[in-house]
Amino acid sequence: MDPLALNLIELGAVVFSLGLLARLAGQIGMSPIPFYLLGGLAFGTGGLVELEGMKQFAHLSGEIGVILLLLMLGLEYSASELFTGLRSSWRAGAIDLLLNFLPGAALAVLLGWGPVGAMVMGGVTYISSSGIAAKVMTDLGRLGNRETRVVISLLVFEDLTMAVYLPILTTILAGAGFLGGLTTVGIALAVVSLILAVALRHGHHISRVVQSENAEVFLLNILGAALLVAGLASAMHVSTAVGAFLLGIAISGATSHSATRLLTPLRDLFGAIFFVAFGLNTDPASIPPVLGWALVLALVTTASKMATGSWAAKRLGIDRPGRLRAGAALIARGEFSIVIAGLAIASGAVTQELAAMATAYVLIMAIIGPLAARYVEPLTERLLPAASVAKAVRWNLGWLRLVAGPRRPW
Repeated sequence: MDPLALNLIELGAVVFSLGLLARLAGQIGMSPIPFYLLGGLAFGTGGLVELEGMKQFAHLSGEIGVILLLLMLGLEYSASELFTGLRSSWRAGAIDLLLNFLPGAALAVLLGWGPVGAMVMGGVTYISSSGIAAKVMTDLGRLGNRETRVVISLLVFEDLTMAVYLPILTTILAGAGFLGGLTTVGIALAVVSLILAVALRHGHHISRVVQSENAEVFLLNILGAALLVAGLASAMHVSTAVGAFLLGIAISGATSHSATRLLTPLRDLFGAIFFVAFGLNTDPASIPPVLGWALVLALVTTASKMATGSWAAKRLGIDRPGRLRAGAALIARGEFSIVIAGLAIASGAVTQELAAMATAYVLIMAIIGPLAARYVEPLTERLLPAASVAKAVRWNLGWLRLVAGPRRPW
């Protein structure tokens, strides 16, 4: 068969299947992300039917999906809100780094993968998936919730940490000198600072540049700007996700509302392909040998992310259901973790066993995260009434004792 015809058939089958999976997820009331991941596993390397022609298209489309997810997440907030959130969340960000980097690093040392392996696995377990978190919060209608600002602040803190971590990791993997690594880190920080400053002071100019009354022109302007900024950010050793998010916060007012309405269908399409692309590049046969350790690591870091999110939300006076939702939104790992593992494997500095561990871990967390985010609220709704009743009983008993005074013998 003609290669072009085969690629079109494969692409059509995958996109149509995504629609069926999304419908199934909607019928059972959960996010479609785990279904997308499992679908990618079934039709990728070592799966039931390998769709070789899809991989190149899926890789680029997946990158666009992440860019759109983070761009639209940035559209929900202004630059001033971002700075306020960062100032209020730096302590939580530091705790997040400590609690979630150490488990992966410790396991790598335990398994004999050395300091380089510890540096890699620490990054894999630390960074939450901004893409999955954005998709889950959108699917569940939580973008306007109070705890979402806490989640966004922590995700941005993590992404900015990656702007420092990735150049350092690349330098370690390449065996470059200290001075070269320091220069790379300095460039990355300078780029992030510049984009933030432009967003804060000149965001209204950026909005005016991309704005147009013509929907076609507006779509081309904003999509082109997002891809351009993401590409420039990547060239400067800053995450494409960070670049897209910062562009989103630079666009404000009516422009941001129009952009959200226009980009939503594109975000849903390319976001779905991103998760499928992740599964396509994973060989299911590599997962069973490391599944036990991956499950242990998943349990530990699920608890640590829940603790981080809950503590950060509690500091802002958010109630218990909101605190649990904040923690659950941070559980999933995804695009950054795979980037970290991919850099390490490509350098030849770590074993293939580490790659299998990272893959198994991220798959588990990418499934646990959306499920936890979906079901944490119904669970708290069941538990809280009982807790509220108990609290009311204790309050009433105390009030009765106060009114009645001390007991007297008859």
